[in-house]
Amino acid sequence: MTSATLYQFSLCPFCNKVVAGLELKGIAFDSVEVSPRSKVELPPLPEGTPKKVPVLQIDGATVADSTTILNYLEDTVPGKMSFHPPDPELRKRSDEIEHWVDEQFIEALPTVIYGTWKEAAQAARVVAKSSKMGGGQKFLVQLAGSLVMRQIAKRILKRNHRSDAHAWVVENAKQFAAWLGDKPFVLGDRPYLADVAMQGAITCVSEFPIYAEIMATGNIAAWYERVAARRRENRA
Repeated sequence: MTSATLYQFSLCPFCNKVVAGLELKGIAFDSVEVSPRSKVELPPLPEGTPKKVPVLQIDGATVADSTTILNYLEDTVPGKMSFHPPDPELRKRSDEIEHWVDEQFIEALPTVIYGTWKEAAQAARVVAKSSKMGGGQKFLVQLAGSLVMRQIAKRILKRNHRSDAHAWVVENAKQFAAWLGDKPFVLGDRPYLADVAMQGAITCVSEFPIYAEIMATGNIAAWYERVAARRRENRA
């Protein structure tokens, strides 16, 4: 039986992407919430590995980076679904969209999680639900995290020459909706890595106002529920 532990931060889109993959594969796993500041909860990492989440320990192996983790699962755990299409051209397209999710869509998400003080306060509440820290430590982590992430959100907007965070995320959602069109999944009749990445990333903001805006874009709501249904069916 596969033994897996995911070291994560609940508001990390890359971590949510891995959670989607694990559930779609039908792999049971434990999760450890990692402090975004100290990261003391992380296990020993292979030399040269950045000290950041997500990190997956599975059957004695330690794997970092969301794309690397999902490809590792594909190579080592057959599971209940394959992430890669057998057709080389479809595989290339799936990889391209997954890369776009990482570099474009996920890049924008912190700006709608921490972009305003109201959003930062909601983020703190989401983190509090996932954390097993004591009350005082939890409060300090939430406060410090919100302050730091507010600054990071501002820098992300400036770096990308953006001023309206919600408009930026919706613009990206429209791009994905255009690729999706009327198909059940972005590449056709079944989900692949591109669907895993996007659905997992959207899950990260399911408790924030931007979620309703994303769901109102094209056919994303119906597609999202189809992937969510697969996750529920396959969940170990």
